[in-house]
Amino acid sequence: MELNPTIADPRLQLIATARYFYQQGWMVGTAGNLSARLADGSFWITASGKSKGELLLNDFVLISPDGKIEASATQVIPSAETAIHQLVYRLFPESLACYHIHSIESNLVSRLVEGDSLLLPPLEMLKGLGVWQENPYCVMPIFANHFQVAQIAADIEQRFAVTPPQISALLIRDHGFTVWACSLEAARNYIELLDYIFRYMVAAIRLGINI
Repeated sequence: MELNPTIADPRLQLIATARYFYQQGWMVGTAGNLSARLADGSFWITASGKSKGELLLNDFVLISPDGKIEASATQVIPSAETAIHQLVYRLFPESLACYHIHSIESNLVSRLVEGDSLLLPPLEMLKGLGVWQENPYCVMPIFANHFQVAQIAADIEQRFAVTPPQISALLIRDHGFTVWACSLEAARNYIELLDYIFRYMVAAIRLGINI
């Protein structure tokens, strides 16, 4: 695969989105990862150890549908969470983007419950996530964090086989959240909407408001 960009190269949009997320404080240091799926099932993913505020075109690795590296710049390796992106694209083949960020609020709300799901408040913002019911009951799955990302991916696959998620998102306790969508724009919207909901939850608790 040619590493030089074309007009349709999703890396250009991923670079802009990563810079925006970095500016929001959601991808500090080298945290977080973004990917975009291509028509043949392969996907570009951010390389490990790169600042998301300063990404270049060569800071991405092309991964085949079976998880093999197809193309990369010299001396870069794919994100440690490539296994989760690969699983998302396999479970949800309509998805063209998968984003993972580490926001303070997402880590805080992952601690609000001891169980494996988080009840989201019935805010209007849920409509942007595809939840259109009046006073909806919407839960977001929470997964334990493991040093071995393959174990997180295995947990996700096992649970989703039994209980598909209500929304295209999941929390990893103390490790941020991941979204997937049918376009890069939609995935960015999901990140923003969920961050708003998490900030609302944290603020409500601080003010003593029942959520």
